Amino acid sequence: MYMVSFTKREQIVILLIVFTIILTLGFKFFIRDIIESRGNAIQIISSRDEKDIEEVADSSIIDNKDKTIMVHISGQVYNPGIVELELGNRLIDAVKLAGGLKKDADIDRINLAKKLVDEEKIYIPKIGEDTSEEIEILATTGSSEKESGKININTCSKEDLISLPGIGETIAGRIIEYRSMNPFKSIEDIKNVSGIGDKKFEGIKELIIVN
Repeated sequence: MYMVSFTKREQIVILLIVFTIILTLGFKFFIRDIIESRGNAIQIISSRDEKDIEEVADSSIIDNKDKTIMVHISGQVYNPGIVELELGNRLIDAVKLAGGLKKDADIDRINLAKKLVDEEKIYIPKIGEDTSEEIEILATTGSSEKESGKININTCSKEDLISLPGIGETIAGRIIEYRSMNPFKSIEDIKNVSGIGDKKFEGIKELIIVN
């Protein structure tokens, strides 16, 4: 058999070529490992950043909820009902959301600069109107409501509605949305809200009232 023989110089050249190939392959694998490890690190950091952003967004939503109030305005305004305001807003802001004052509104008997609180009931009187009866009705209703423990579905908070049997957060939101456009005239009107049928009404009718 014919044997290939190399000179010493050729052997050195071959060894250098083999060494170069091995070194090149090793360098490629090394670079690939670095890129993959950096990619994983970036992915972990990105996931953490996304989680932090979500937490900040959630906390902002909670903060915004804490900064809103609901008040009931009636009387000499064009759109009486429930209005949603920011904490610290004044009566003038509620009046604007209710469509503004009618021309017969007695502005001398109200304080448009008054700061409002959550669940407040506001009545805008007419010029020359005797409001002593209205005030007496509100006082009596408030007292009996407190004593009876019943929930006024026209003015109560979302949390009060959720406390009723069978009323969850979704239906409570529908009730508030409905009454802002159409204040309840009787407790039976609550059945006009989607999700409240005869069976659910039977379970809450002894626990609710309207003004």
